[in-house]
Amino acid sequence: MIADLVYHALFITGFVGIMMLVIEYVNVLTQGSWQNGLAGSRLTQYLVAVILGATPGCLGAFAVVAMYSHGVLPLGALVAAMIATSGDEAFVMLAMFPEKALLLTGALIVIGLIAGWLTDALAGSRIINGMHTCQKLEIHSLESCECFPGKDIVRQLRELSLARGVFLGVLSLFLFGVISGAVGPEIWNWIRFTLLLTGLIGLFIVGTVSEHFLQEHLWRHIALKHIHPIFLWTFGALLITMLATDYLHLTEIIQNSTLSMIMIAALVGIIPESGPHLVFSTFYAQGIVPFVVLLTNSIVQDGHGMLPLLAHSRKQFLLVKLINVVIGVVAGMAVYWVMYLW
Repeated sequence: MIADLVYHALFITGFVGIMMLVIEYVNVLTQGSWQNGLAGSRLTQYLVAVILGATPGCLGAFAVVAMYSHGVLPLGALVAAMIATSGDEAFVMLAMFPEKALLLTGALIVIGLIAGWLTDALAGSRIINGMHTCQKLEIHSLESCECFPGKDIVRQLRELSLARGVFLGVLSLFLFGVISGAVGPEIWNWIRFTLLLTGLIGLFIVGTVSEHFLQEHLWRHIALKHIHPIFLWTFGALLITMLATDYLHLTEIIQNSTLSMIMIAALVGIIPESGPHLVFSTFYAQGIVPFVVLLTNSIVQDGHGMLPLLAHSRKQFLLVKLINVVIGVVAGMAVYWVMYLW
C-alpha cells in the first residue's frame, strides 16, 4: 500500500519537475519578453494577467506581482491573475485528471476576468496599488546563461557535472519507465505519448543548456527548492486520502457536507504555499469531493505566487486574499445552487 503511494507520488513529481524545466527554459530563452504584453488597455492587462496566472507553476504569478509593484498593472489585474493561477498544483492536476484540469483552468480564467474588472470598478480608485520594491523573475545575460551553447555541449557532456549527471540519470529512468509501461498508462494513449514527449524535451534541455543555466535555474531553483516539497506534499495528500477513505470512512461524511467543504476549501486557500491544496486535488481525483469544492479552493489559492507580495506588504497581501476568498465562496455557492438545488 505505501509502495503504491510512493510510486504515484514519484510519478506525479517527475511530471511536475519536467514541466517546470520546460517553463524555466522558455522563460530564459525569451529573456522574459513574454511579460512585455502587460502594458496596454485594461482589457489587455486583464487578459495577459490571467494567461500568465494560468501558466502552470508560479513564474507567471511572480511576473504579475512584479508588474503590479511597479504600477504597470491595476489591483484588478493582480486579483484576476491570482484567481487564474493554481501554482505547482496545476502540474499535479494535469497529471492526475488532465481533461478536468483544463476545464478548471478555463473556468478560473473566466472568473478571474470578471472579478478583476469588478475589483477595479468598485474599489480600484480607492486602493493604493504601488509598492516600492519587488521580486522579479531572474534573467541573466545571454553570455552567461545560454540555452544552447553550441560547441560547448560536447565538452559539457564529457566533463559531466554532478548536477547534470543526476538530471540525465533521473530523466533516463523516467523515459525508460514510460517506454516499458512501468510509468503512466499501460496502453499507448495520448497521456503516455505526452509523458514520452515531455521526457525527451527535458532530456534535451538538461543535455544542452550551459553549465550556468543548469546550476542556477535547474539545479538550485527547481531541484533543490521545488522537487522535494512537491514529492512530500503529494505523498502526504495521497496518504491522507487513503486514511480518510479506507480507515476513517470519511467519504460519505464529506459528500454529505458539501457546503462545509466549500468553506473549508476557501479558508485553506488562504495559505500562501504550494502543497496543502493538493489534498483537495487528490480528494477530487478519488471522487471524494465534488468539482465545486476544488473550484472554490482553486479560486482562493495561488500556490506561492503571492509570497513576493507578502514579503513586502502584509496589508496588500491580505487585501487580495480577502477579495479572492469572497469571490471563491460566492462562486462556489452559486455553482452549488445551480448543480444541486436548482
